[in-house]
Amino acid sequence: MSAKLLMPKATAVWLVENTTLTFDQISEFTGLHRLEIKGIADGDVASGVLGLSPVQSGQLTAEEIKRCEGDANAKIKMVERDLPEVKVRAKGPRYTPMTKRTEKPDAIAWLLKNYPGMSDAAIGRLLATTKDSIKAIRDRTHWNIANIKPQNPVLLGLCSSRDLEAEIGKIRKSRQVVADQTEYVDEETGEEAAPQAAASGEHNPFAAALAAYAQAAQKKVLNEPTAESVFGSAPAADDDSDEE
Repeated sequence: MSAKLLMPKATAVWLVENTTLTFDQISEFTGLHRLEIKGIADGDVASGVLGLSPVQSGQLTAEEIKRCEGDANAKIKMVERDLPEVKVRAKGPRYTPMTKRTEKPDAIAWLLKNYPGMSDAAIGRLLATTKDSIKAIRDRTHWNIANIKPQNPVLLGLCSSRDLEAEIGKIRKSRQVVADQTEYVDEETGEEAAPQAAASGEHNPFAAALAAYAQAAQKKVLNEPTAESVFGSAPAADDDSDEE
């Protein structure tokens, strides 16, 4: 079948109740399993489903039903329609019920309070609101700012927890990138630390202790007294004694 059957279960109920077609014929036509068709005939399946006539819906002709009733091996053919294919509309802005629209300012205030790093575009995408509304609430110039109370948008039903977590994850990821690009300077030497160590943020206490010990040892060696500092430098030998 090139076209899709409308309401296959209701159609199968009607065919079972009003025709003598076999279970296999109805199963192949509706796309349901043969045992499910048998369950409909026995009253175990779809007991509360109202049958839909495929003849009235224009999906099947009475002549086609009679032809297949006379031949148990015949396959039911759906009526071919010349109607154009339905075009899939592009995804537009999410619809928000009227009862929920008054709660959007509360959700915006909650996001601005708990996630100040979230951009206006992310908030607008999450709550299907405008940048002007977000700016007015942030600057506290909203006409109803005195009655706005921050509330979780997930609990208000304005967005799903999955969408909220996705936006929060983007904020954390951007912060991590900024942290990795920040220059880290060693406090003792004043030199820039290695990018790998700065990015990892790891601190090795053993290495730090070893470096401090080596620095102290170097200072001790430099400050120890020498023979020259205690007894003075040796006198220079006379040239005359060398000649004798």
